Amino acid sequence: MRIALVTSKDYPDLTPDDRTLLQPLADRGFKAEPALWTDPNYPWQDCTAIVIRSCWDYHLHSETFLHWIASLESKGCNLWNSPATIRWNLDKSYLRSLESKGIPVVPTFWHEPGETPKLTDILAGKNWARAIVKPRISATAHRTKLIDAKNANAAQPLFEELIAGPGAMVQPFVESIVRDGEWSLMFFGGQFSHAVLKTAKPGDFRVQDEFGGRFHAVDPPPFVLECATRTVRAVPPTLYARVDGVIDQKQFRIMELELIEPALYLTCDPRAANRFADAIVNASKTRVSFHISIAPVL
Repeated sequence: MRIALVTSKDYPDLTPDDRTLLQPLADRGFKAEPALWTDPNYPWQDCTAIVIRSCWDYHLHSETFLHWIASLESKGCNLWNSPATIRWNLDKSYLRSLESKGIPVVPTFWHEPGETPKLTDILAGKNWARAIVKPRISATAHRTKLIDAKNANAAQPLFEELIAGPGAMVQPFVESIVRDGEWSLMFFGGQFSHAVLKTAKPGDFRVQDEFGGRFHAVDPPPFVLECATRTVRAVPPTLYARVDGVIDQKQFRIMELELIEPALYLTCDPRAANRFADAIVNASKTRVSFHISIAPVL
């Protein structure tokens, strides 16, 4: 029984974190192997399940990526997360859907079609001293910029480029990210597994490894876990999910619900890879294509 762990050309042998899945899946009778999503010759139809992992270049080729997803769907492949979930989660405007269900998200200015607002006007109108400008289709802080009232005009060309391309969004800079860090909570088969706290290197705001960020395993406070669990339950069933958020004025606010290719920090918990492997085994028995709805939060 073959399991494809989908990766990108920069990680042809999987990331070290994802490689921790190979033995637990073998112990359960499955042959797991890396598969490049851009490989036209890979036999996707022969897989018991296809699990997206480190496709960390998808945002650079989003139309091609969506075409690949559609081709797997048309072949009846058992893809996780589901094609409908992936399409919904590709554009960060999904945060608007979560907010409509009562999930607390970081306040966001959404650029609407036909408009070209000025960043200085946005910050002034929202009374934001500093803000983050980023694409609506992005990964690993790609083209993400921290601005304030003094340099907002300098970032206007980037903002307009994003408007003309993948779309743009602006969020207030939450100061507690630098002070206290950003939370990531991992869920497998809808059940909480483990959590990490990510911190940026001195002088930076980005918590990703690529920019010198660090992370360590933590036990989330009950109110953080409750909010993250409610967020995962606000969407149809998933094989894996990562909820990223920040504590702001004693409230946990969602920054991202990662359902496509999040790093899952499996090495931070000795049982995490086994939990994920169990969830994959269960998913391998289910061929479904969930449809994202806007039903009330469960």
